[in-house]
Amino acid sequence: MGKKVKWSWTSAFVGAASATAVATLLSARPKDPTFHLVSIKLTAFKLNLPHVDAELILTVHVTNPNIAPIHYGSTAMSIFYEGTLLGAAQVKAGSQRARSCQVLKLPTRLDGVELAHHAGKFFADVAKREMVLDAKVDIGGKAKVLWWGHRFKVHVDSHITVDPVFLDVIDQENRSQLEIFLAS
Repeated sequence: MGKKVKWSWTSAFVGAASATAVATLLSARPKDPTFHLVSIKLTAFKLNLPHVDAELILTVHVTNPNIAPIHYGSTAMSIFYEGTLLGAAQVKAGSQRARSCQVLKLPTRLDGVELAHHAGKFFADVAKREMVLDAKVDIGGKAKVLWWGHRFKVHVDSHITVDPVFLDVIDQENRSQLEIFLAS
């Protein structure tokens, strides 16, 4: 005859707790944040010969898909045209709640002299109303899960096509890569 198995509340509790822990760990796996350039607004155009500067406000939509809130330091996003550094957008230090979205307004300064080095290509882009810019930024900070704070770094590469006449965003491709440092 078969052996009778005794059912136990302790075994049931341990099994349920194990399943919950595994599900929590799988959902807690760090995910790359997303960035989307919403708009570009020209705020100033300064002509101080031989220097020509343009000041812009970039509106960027940022999503933190992770279960931990983050705190990040200030940094600068480098903006390139035809491989030449054109200027930078300032990212102020801040924080973002877990699983949330926020809109950042980034003050930006572009150097017209650097743009002049590519005048032929720039005027061709204006004529076809399509200009390709690249941007790169490294954002460092700390994410806190329970009582453990983990440092992280996010590297973002953006390839953005804009209308240089009306400053409309036509197309963009953003790639972000999250790196978490286990040792604080």
